[in-house]
Amino acid sequence: MTPETAGSTPSDNLAPPQRGEPKTNKVAAADVTASLKAGFSDFRARPVMSSFFGLFYAVFGILFVWCLFWLGEIWMIIPAVVGFPLVAPFAAAGLYEMSRRLQRGESFGWSEILTVMAHQRKREMGWMAFVTLFIFWVWVYQIRLWLAIILQNASFSDFDGFLNVVFFTPEGWTFLVVGTCAGAVLSAVLFSVTVVAMPMLLDRETNFVSAMITSVRVVRENPVVMLVWAAIISATMLLSLVPAFLGLIFTLPILGHTTWHLYQRAVSPVEAQPVRQSN
Repeated sequence: MTPETAGSTPSDNLAPPQRGEPKTNKVAAADVTASLKAGFSDFRARPVMSSFFGLFYAVFGILFVWCLFWLGEIWMIIPAVVGFPLVAPFAAAGLYEMSRRLQRGESFGWSEILTVMAHQRKREMGWMAFVTLFIFWVWVYQIRLWLAIILQNASFSDFDGFLNVVFFTPEGWTFLVVGTCAGAVLSAVLFSVTVVAMPMLLDRETNFVSAMITSVRVVRENPVVMLVWAAIISATMLLSLVPAFLGLIFTLPILGHTTWHLYQRAVSPVEAQPVRQSN
């Protein structure tokens, strides 16, 4: 056996090409701008299908808030509405697939996109959904914790009473400051582990832990640009909630398509490494 073939896979048991870790790239503000333009172009290419995902997300948000009113959980309405955009990356999975196919010049219809989304439950996307929803759950209950500690004697008989206590009392201001700081930490964590992880899981065969690690690497290597992108997402999503969640019909699809293109710029394709075979 020659040195070149020592330790190689026998010819009667060929191994598949080995794939390396994805290489992350430096991105600039120009990449965010270009990705936004490409995302808007994707939205214009398929406005009805794109808006469907935004409409679905908006209707879910409306029903969620209505359920809180019906259950009498008045205290949860503001934290739930503010934290609701945290689960947007998972809701945008269909938009990533649309952008992927548009980028490749492939034709597609409703069945192709919905089939791909349904198939994700058999892959690692389900675990990412669990991570996302778990952090959202922590978001809501950390608000409940600060509510009990800081506003323990307050009574919320209705939504107006809750707003009055939170915005017009010293205890309410303390609650807002502490809750906002704690929420900002959770938001930063979720953004860091999902910003490219969701489209990456849809795009290639990898596990959700590797996808999260890659996402964190992208944020760590591009802190300023990613902070700007996070600010754009946060401001756009929160403004979209003002008209009874209906702004999400347009903003969620555009941000979802944009995220796909930014992922393409931030993470290089994985090159297959050839495996030498024995003679």
